[in-house]
Amino acid sequence: MDISIIVPLFNEAESLTPLYEWIERVMKAHHFSYEVIFVNDGSTDGSWRVITELQQKSDSVHGISFRRNYGKSPALYCGFKRAQGDVVITMDADLQDSPDEIPELYRMVKEDGYDLVSGWKKKRHDNKLTKNIPSKIYNATARKVTGLKLHDMNCGLKAYRNEVIKHIEVYGEMHRYIPFLAKNAGFTKIGEKVVEHRKREFGTSKFGLERFVNGYLDLFSLSFLNRFGKQPMHFFGLWGSVMFILGFIAVCLVGLIKLTALCGHYPAPLVTNTPYFYLALTMMLLGTQMFLAGFVGELVSRSSSERNNYQISEEI
Repeated sequence: MDISIIVPLFNEAESLTPLYEWIERVMKAHHFSYEVIFVNDGSTDGSWRVITELQQKSDSVHGISFRRNYGKSPALYCGFKRAQGDVVITMDADLQDSPDEIPELYRMVKEDGYDLVSGWKKKRHDNKLTKNIPSKIYNATARKVTGLKLHDMNCGLKAYRNEVIKHIEVYGEMHRYIPFLAKNAGFTKIGEKVVEHRKREFGTSKFGLERFVNGYLDLFSLSFLNRFGKQPMHFFGLWGSVMFILGFIAVCLVGLIKLTALCGHYPAPLVTNTPYFYLALTMMLLGTQMFLAGFVGELVSRSSSERNNYQISEEI
């Protein structure tokens, strides 16, 4: 099979039929063998009924329906597990992603050899203040943290080699960082293509302040886990040692000042009356706790069933 198209959706009943008809026209025009996997993320507006009707009309339509709303990452995870095409396309169901982009995305993966191609909605039709500006800030930060020179990492329209989606795990809200997950799994040929961004015709946007804030938190969590997830002692042990040593030096200095005063026979405050003593003691305690946290992290890491799970590209 040439292409698997995965469409996660939540309350998009009005757009599903025109979206599938558009996809079908493009696939037939380019003679692709294909499947469309709709993942209904707990919709309450009749979206699953529309998917069922589409499946009855075409064997190319497949559907997965969640009992409740889990989020986009779980929807993509289940879609990836079921996808069989050589190239896997993900796109949103709101008609803001154009199926006309699919043939070129397919060509870039198959002929240019990209592992992953991410769309870039260079000209957007969203509210500048509430979506465009936050998106630019978020993507600038993501480029710095991940090292990937992508202008629109969270674009829903992406193309992957099948091997890529079978070797990454999308969980939580990590769908925003699939290119980074792919890079960490060893798939380094990641490209970008300018794609059309269409105005929303049906429904309402699911973007909000909460998603923007969560995106930042997930970005730093993923970056931390990538660097120290396998060896937590490298982080906690290092900074725990630094804090303990600084605290110990500070305690020694406080004690030295007291001894100097006693030897010089001039009055000096009690050690326990100086705030520096308690600050130094706090640093030593925090340093010890961080060091112990590193030990605990190492124990958890070594007992993980994934500790020897490595990505092998080929064997002879």
